[in-house]
Amino acid sequence: MTQENKFVEVIQDNEGILYKMTSLYANDKDDQKDLYQDIVYQLWKSFSTFKGDAKLSTWIYRIALNTSLLFLKNKKRKGYKTSLDGIVLINENYDPVLEERLKILYAHIRELGEVDKGIVFLYLEGKKYEEISKITGISTSNIGTRMARIKEKLNKQIIKK
Repeated sequence: MTQENKFVEVIQDNEGILYKMTSLYANDKDDQKDLYQDIVYQLWKSFSTFKGDAKLSTWIYRIALNTSLLFLKNKKRKGYKTSLDGIVLINENYDPVLEERLKILYAHIRELGEVDKGIVFLYLEGKKYEEISKITGISTSNIGTRMARIKEKLNKQIIKK
C-alpha cells in the first residue's frame, strides 16, 4: 500500500474528528471547507514523520486543534469574528429536548476562550485528561484544573438562564 493510500485511509477513518473540529472553529460552510483543507494539508505534511509514539487519533487531534487555533488567529488579524451559531448537531435518535439542551450547552461553550473550547471539545469526545494533555501540550494537572473551572463556569451560566 502506498503512502498516499495509507493517508487517504487514515483521513476517511477519522473524518468525523475533522468535521467536528471544523464546525467548532469555523462559522460558515466556506470557512469550514477551508479549515478542513488546512487540517488535511497539515496532516499530509506531517504524515511521513508520524512514528506511532502516540495513538493516531491523538496525533490527528493535536494537528487539527493547532491548525484550528492558527486559523482563528489569522481570521482575527483580518478583523473577522468567529461565530458558531449555525452548528447542526446530527443525532440518529432525535430528541428535541436533548437537542435544545445541547444547543444551549454549545452556545455557552462558544463563549469560552479558544484553548478552553478545544479542551472541552476533547473532553466531550471522551478523551481522558492524559490524552488531552498530550494533544494540547498542557500538563495533566493543569487540564484538570481548567476543566473544573470550565465546568463551574458553564454550570453557573446555564443555571442563570
